[in-house]
Amino acid sequence: MAILNVTLGSFLDVLLLPFRDLPPIAGLAAVSLLTALAMLVVVRFTSDQAGIAAAKQAIVAALFEIRLFNDDLPAVFRAQFEMLRQNAIYLRLSLVPMLWMIVPIALVLTHLEGHYGYAGLTPGQPVLVKAAVSGSQAPNDAALDAPDPVRVSTPAVWFPAARELVWKVTPERAGDFIVSARINGVSYTKTLDATDRVVRRSPERVAPGLVAEFLHPSERPLPGEAAVTSITVAYPTREVSIFGWQMSWIVVYFVFSMIFAFLLKKPLGVAM
Repeated sequence: MAILNVTLGSFLDVLLLPFRDLPPIAGLAAVSLLTALAMLVVVRFTSDQAGIAAAKQAIVAALFEIRLFNDDLPAVFRAQFEMLRQNAIYLRLSLVPMLWMIVPIALVLTHLEGHYGYAGLTPGQPVLVKAAVSGSQAPNDAALDAPDPVRVSTPAVWFPAARELVWKVTPERAGDFIVSARINGVSYTKTLDATDRVVRRSPERVAPGLVAEFLHPSERPLPGEAAVTSITVAYPTREVSIFGWQMSWIVVYFVFSMIFAFLLKKPLGVAM
């Protein structure tokens, strides 16, 4: 999983590099366009195109029949039944490309969350860094090492119920930094971003595991034998502005992808 995350993460970093200083909607539009093209290619080569086209034509024919013979109840019922039957056929034929796309789309979504789900830290404003520790005993030696532009405001505070060590840190200026949680003589690094650019951010570095690495792909996992199970930075969430409306990036991504897909399906000769 780690190799896949590194490969896909590096590809998206390069793809979105020209958009990092632009509003988030610019990069989302570009990724949505590529997603729409990929979806159309998958649909074109994994589905029964003739069957989908025939089912859609039969649905339209049934709608016309209902309108033309609306005073003939038996004919209307027959047309409604046929329309439902053709809808079931259409859904069955559409299921195959959906199964091909579901895993790749899920992977892309988890990676895009790192780019568009979080805003950078604000210089001068404090933020919490948390390290979850295995076992119920407080570590004997815990400290957070940070570069000069990042001020560690508090010593490690132990919360037994959550089994967490917590520090308050303040980035004094904009930049990308690496802090290091030193626990029982072992150091565990964590990235920390304090810029307003659209870049990959990692709110949580997790222990190795398929589900954990799938959900948090922006940073390499912690060592497998580590006493620390996760290190988190409390990034603020980001919303995308469209005509003054603030909405989740994932809504914008799916809407744009659907719009591009419907605009391109006819030029590419894809029935969907």
